[in-house]
Amino acid sequence: MSGISSDVIRGYNDTMILYLLLDRPSYGYEISKMIRSLSDGKYIIKETTLYSAFTRMEKNGLIESFSQLAENGKRRTYYRITDEGRACYRDKCEEWLLTREVISKFIVPQGRRSLPERDTAG
Repeated sequence: MSGISSDVIRGYNDTMILYLLLDRPSYGYEISKMIRSLSDGKYIIKETTLYSAFTRMEKNGLIESFSQLAENGKRRTYYRITDEGRACYRDKCEEWLLTREVISKFIVPQGRRSLPERDTAG
């Protein structure tokens, strides 16, 4: 397997971005590098996916953007998490635990599958 399908992980992009903004503001390229690094290269977020997530999250009040000079003197757009974003992150973490619990019932090592007995009463 070459990596994680964007279809599978799409619902978690916002959660990953919020996580990376919990401690400090950041900018797009740095966030994409951190996602790649923390996933050990198993997930590489596309630039268009990242910036559409920023737009949607800002519209929903989860993050806010601001402009700041970078070390190289160029103006860069940074993003920071809002209080609403922090609450959303906590909710998404709880949702993930439940999701993992449910999905793990259907993902088993090969050859170890055991289905519950079927109800034959009809």
